[in-house]
Amino acid sequence: MNLLVALDALLAEGSVTGAAKRLGLSSSAMSRTLTRLRAATGDPLLVRAGRGLVPTPHARELRDTVRRLTHEARTVLSPPAAALDIAALEQTFTLRAGEGFLARFLPPLVRAIREAAPGVRLCFAPKPSKDARPLREGPVDLDIGVAGDSGPELRSRFLFRDKVIGAVRPGHPLLTGPITPQRYASCDHVVASRRGARSGPVDEALRVLGLTRNIAAIVPGFPDAMRLARSSDLVALVPSSCLIRTADEPERPDDLIGFALPLNTPDVVVSLMWHPRLDADPAHRWLRDTVQAACLNHMRHAGTRMHVA
Repeated sequence: MNLLVALDALLAEGSVTGAAKRLGLSSSAMSRTLTRLRAATGDPLLVRAGRGLVPTPHARELRDTVRRLTHEARTVLSPPAAALDIAALEQTFTLRAGEGFLARFLPPLVRAIREAAPGVRLCFAPKPSKDARPLREGPVDLDIGVAGDSGPELRSRFLFRDKVIGAVRPGHPLLTGPITPQRYASCDHVVASRRGARSGPVDEALRVLGLTRNIAAIVPGFPDAMRLARSSDLVALVPSSCLIRTADEPERPDDLIGFALPLNTPDVVVSLMWHPRLDADPAHRWLRDTVQAACLNHMRHAGTRMHVA
């Protein structure tokens, strides 16, 4: 059992020194443990690469299994959990979500958590990619995004279905008449892409009609695209949730106006994602339920300023 815990720490840290600190051992004791693990598994597990250590292919295969077994063993050897007192809960949860989601859902989400559990702290991590490793290895408790791009072993729960729409400033020339594919394509556009991609489903739909659009700017996230569209004639492409506002949010003169795309494009399904080891954790289950309820409630009571042809 001690070897299993040590192996979990070594694979998570990728370092003898880091694993020793995690378990409160000396580096020499952890080195001796690594020697025993190599003998037990018949594999080097961690090998030197430059100044650091990298896992062998066998070690990478073992990583998820070892983490699951370690978690299950600790659960078995722990006293039965008392009923969770949400109001007295003191814990930090790390959530990962894109800027577009945070721009609209951050205030109601934090408000819902604080009302139920004042001692809970939410840490929102950036989402530079859709890599599932932070969920597997523990730095992230809950991910919000498109479930199809996550790891196959992750759990997911439907959050809401979003539609991609166009967004322009009030008084934009495109709003003076029916928005046809030809008129839409003739505008200059701003695209939001973390990876700098220049085309997507909208461009494929336009290509079928023999049309292309001119991409004038590519920005990292939807808030940047909206900011640029608000101050220019560029047309932004954003999820409809980016434009929602609740009844207590007054309408601003420079609010962007959304319009349905004159094209057939797929909806975006937004989900909650987490690692199976957290399935039965009462605090994490409460977090999942609260996040889902807060988002759905915000969507239910929100409106979007849309163009009517």
